[in-house]
Amino acid sequence: MGNGWEMGGALFRPRLHSPKKLGGKVWTGLKEVSAGGVVFRQREGRTEILLIEDRYSRWTLPKGKREKGETNEATALREIREETGISGRILRPLTTVHYRYFHPDFGDVEKEVHYYLVEATDETLNPALSEIRGARWFSPEEAWQRLQKEGYDNNCAVIEAAFRHLGLSAGES
Repeated sequence: MGNGWEMGGALFRPRLHSPKKLGGKVWTGLKEVSAGGVVFRQREGRTEILLIEDRYSRWTLPKGKREKGETNEATALREIREETGISGRILRPLTTVHYRYFHPDFGDVEKEVHYYLVEATDETLNPALSEIRGARWFSPEEAWQRLQKEGYDNNCAVIEAAFRHLGLSAGES
């Protein structure tokens, strides 16, 4: 079967070797790899963080599926640009998040998302409204509050890592 196959732009790899124990069960399903980033800019001496509003009306970080032959870094920059119109440069890796979701055709899929700290090199926000509901720059405090109240739990550790590297504090929700 080789290294995997593509479906709808996603690269799926079979997990038939080295099965993982999850909740006492051995799982040998599919694995999907994505990448994205915490995008920031400096404006008038202040740091701003870019968030997207996804199609489920939740605030999150830009990310997307890795294409065949692409590195995680290239995926992160491409997905940020495609979803938001913003180009950037990677300063450092932040963390990798793992979770599972259900795909109607393939069942449980193990998702691995590589996140990077990305400095915006262009400020022209042009969200891909066919993929997301919108994109907006926030102060670090506002970004933290949005993610806490209207985001996904697995984004909190990612943005905390970014804030540490930027010398910012997450604050209280």
